[in-house]
Amino acid sequence: MPREGGTGRQPHCLHHRQPEREERRKRGPCIDPPGFDAGKLIKGKKRHVLVDTQGLLLHSIVTAADVQDRDGGIALLATLFGLFPYLEKLFADSAYEGPIFRFALASILPHLKTEIVKRADYIKGFVALPKRWIVERTIAWLNRCRRLAKDWENLSCNALAFLKLASIRLMLRKLCNPC
Repeated sequence: MPREGGTGRQPHCLHHRQPEREERRKRGPCIDPPGFDAGKLIKGKKRHVLVDTQGLLLHSIVTAADVQDRDGGIALLATLFGLFPYLEKLFADSAYEGPIFRFALASILPHLKTEIVKRADYIKGFVALPKRWIVERTIAWLNRCRRLAKDWENLSCNALAFLKLASIRLMLRKLCNPC
């Protein structure tokens, strides 16, 4: 018995969720893998950012979430290609401590000194550390943009483009309102 409104050529048992249509999915092979960071319990992408002491974005990359912070920091500094020759000191948190990051940084940028800003062991709860808070504040400023609040983008290059647009917007606001 044909369905109402149909031509009657296909049987009723073929539904759009049947396995015959699974080779043609919504998501194609060109989508960047999201990754999962077990330490921060996030699935998606990570933004590795380099900011100045005022909190303005200098350089950034977007990777899958399973890339460690140390490896993402090395990749970020490796993509600078001499863009900022005036950089003298790099402030980083304890995730960038260790010989792997130190040797990679010495091979990429030998003139750059690194200072690891550590948290005191006796302090409980949240404490704003002087140089470490700059990056966290910048990420909070950037996350005010709706497009960056969640991982909406399928491609890392699109996520990077929206990150740069949000930072341009942030810089323009600071330039227009100097107080």
